[in-house]
Amino acid sequence: MKVVRDPIHGYIELDELMLSLIDSPPMQRLRRIRQLGLSNLVYPGANHTRFEHSLGVMHLATILTRQIDSVSQQEKDELRAAALLHDIGHGPLSHVTESFITQYTRQKHEDVLHLLRKGEIAEILDAHGLSSTTIQKHIKGETDLGKILSSEIDVDRMDYLVRDSHYTGVAFGLVDHVRLIHEMQFYENNLVVGSGGVKAAESLLVSRFLMHPSVYYHHVSRIAETMCIRAIEELIQKNAIKPTELRQMDDSDMLHIMRYDDGHSGDLARRLEERKLYKRALYVGFEEVTEGVLRHRGNIRRIEAEIASMAGIDPTDVLIDIPRSPEIPELKALVKLNGRMVRLDEASYVVATLEQAHWDNWKMGVYTPKEFREKVGKAAREFFEVKKTTKQFRLTEL
Repeated sequence: MKVVRDPIHGYIELDELMLSLIDSPPMQRLRRIRQLGLSNLVYPGANHTRFEHSLGVMHLATILTRQIDSVSQQEKDELRAAALLHDIGHGPLSHVTESFITQYTRQKHEDVLHLLRKGEIAEILDAHGLSSTTIQKHIKGETDLGKILSSEIDVDRMDYLVRDSHYTGVAFGLVDHVRLIHEMQFYENNLVVGSGGVKAAESLLVSRFLMHPSVYYHHVSRIAETMCIRAIEELIQKNAIKPTELRQMDDSDMLHIMRYDDGHSGDLARRLEERKLYKRALYVGFEEVTEGVLRHRGNIRRIEAEIASMAGIDPTDVLIDIPRSPEIPELKALVKLNGRMVRLDEASYVVATLEQAHWDNWKMGVYTPKEFREKVGKAAREFFEVKKTTKQFRLTEL
């Protein structure tokens, strides 16, 4: 048994199985993939990796399974292995490349069975009598035990919220995960939170709500990611990047290819490296555009060209970012109250109010180089039929 020091959880114990898996190439690749992609352009400390997050998730899963007496040691080992390996399917810059993996391979980053059945990982699992199929199901939350790792409230969320808060310096990740884990149990084959854990569950959801606009959907991060996605898209079209190879690449591999492109992708890469980002020509929420704007998500390139034409500039100088509608699966988490199961949003008024609040946080953006900001903003407002809103003044401004 060995231990490593983690800034979030303190000492993390690693047995022979975990040490062997950690030393495998797919796990070591995660050392070179930043957890928050390009968020370090906003928060300089946000350079933590998928590797340390994976260690944290494994640690929390280990603690939780110790509370369960009804499963064998092999089953616990398979869950711990799943927790450690759950992110090996991520591409460079984490979620930045996820849409390409899904589009071209028809697999999500959780689909890692092919990685579990080859190379060192397969040999290690076989040597310990562990099932790669079961581990895959755990990663996708398709088993009762796997709900610890992937469900409405799971150890994955607990670790990344606290860890991302720590490394960005944003003091919103105040999740009492120790209390929450202590209050989690299986009841009628469902992973539920005991009545004593409701406040801890509330802290997790409030933290997630506050972290979204401050970190995950910060406008500078969204601009940088949108620029990066466009560059990767063009490199794939030029066959400079093969989408099927993304899961073997790390951040440096991706940025190297982008940097040495002699076209528009290279220009975008240099802008990212020098932090000369596009600016917001339009940045609005559902109070200014209707939810019908979501239907445009499948026609982004056509709309960019149309707005560019209206503004009299090159289509490459317009980037549109329309996020998906907000999803809050945690609302459906089950709480055990007085011997019966109820949804978390039924057990907590605080949680129930967060659903609308998430919709209020939603923003779409149209981005362009600084010199085109005014005319692109005018064209974008006209195209999206942006409603005028009443400006509210503070008393000190009157």
